[in-house]
Amino acid sequence: MAAQLRGAIAAAGWAQSPAADPRTAEESMAILKPLYAQGRTDLPLGRLLEGHVDATQIVQRYGNDAQIGALRQALAGGAMLGVWNAALPDEPLLLERGLLNGGKSYASGAGVLTHALVTAQEAGGTRLILVDLAATPPVIDRSWWRMTGMQRSETHQVRWSDAVIDAAGQIGDANVYATEPFFSGGALRFVAVHAGGIAGLCDRTRDHLVATGRADDPFQTARLAELFWLADTAASFVRRAAVAFFETDGEERLARVAAARMAVAQAAERAIDIAQNAVGLAGHFVDHPLAAMITDLSVYLRQPAPDAQRLRVGRAVKDGLLVPAL
Repeated sequence: MAAQLRGAIAAAGWAQSPAADPRTAEESMAILKPLYAQGRTDLPLGRLLEGHVDATQIVQRYGNDAQIGALRQALAGGAMLGVWNAALPDEPLLLERGLLNGGKSYASGAGVLTHALVTAQEAGGTRLILVDLAATPPVIDRSWWRMTGMQRSETHQVRWSDAVIDAAGQIGDANVYATEPFFSGGALRFVAVHAGGIAGLCDRTRDHLVATGRADDPFQTARLAELFWLADTAASFVRRAAVAFFETDGEERLARVAAARMAVAQAAERAIDIAQNAVGLAGHFVDHPLAAMITDLSVYLRQPAPDAQRLRVGRAVKDGLLVPAL
């Protein structure tokens, strides 16, 4: 996976010129399109590529000149980054007197990435730390990640004990990680990967039906039509949210990202159902191209707090911030 991720970063042009916070809708789409394309072919790899973009944007947003320069040098040498934020139950990651102790859960890319941007608690609040995983390796628990999908994302639990962290590794001021609109607005990146996964379902279902001579069956033709509509609708929600992010502000812009997230998730769930009905039992063989896409997307869709996003959209509609229009 390391070679694949490094290749995906290079193919997107982010090794020599790392993705930074977009300033226009066009710049946003230039980031979202490679993520969408990667999700269309390989969702676990898309997950890691999205995490790499997240980490590089955060370092460039909050880091000082020396830290940004070190980041660019590391990326030119093949560095691969990710963000590890999820707390490990009963073992919070703490930074005390320059020592890092505790752990993180849902650490995607553990054992693959070269650097991880982690959130750690200190006396002043939540601190962002860019950890060189070769110089300061964690203990990786690989026994925990027993999922039906996204196995190849190498999402594990990690722990450090008395790891030395100097000032150069501490990014920005305390409590900057959840700063809006970057924190909630950044969800559009993984939504683009999800939307790519829906397109991947359409691709694989079509290829199977054509290869088996079943594509002209009227019921299958109808399924292909709906799969296209779902995939195209998901992509359009991503595009519209990317544009709206720079045309609106405050709660409206974040509600539009949340609306895109909800729409794409619902489209994905419907697309999974259609693809399974179209391909039938053949799609459950582990070596069938559709099997991994279905299980990977099913797992990847379970991002945290979907109900909170639905409520955000509903409140925005109530307040007149979101109004249907052509």
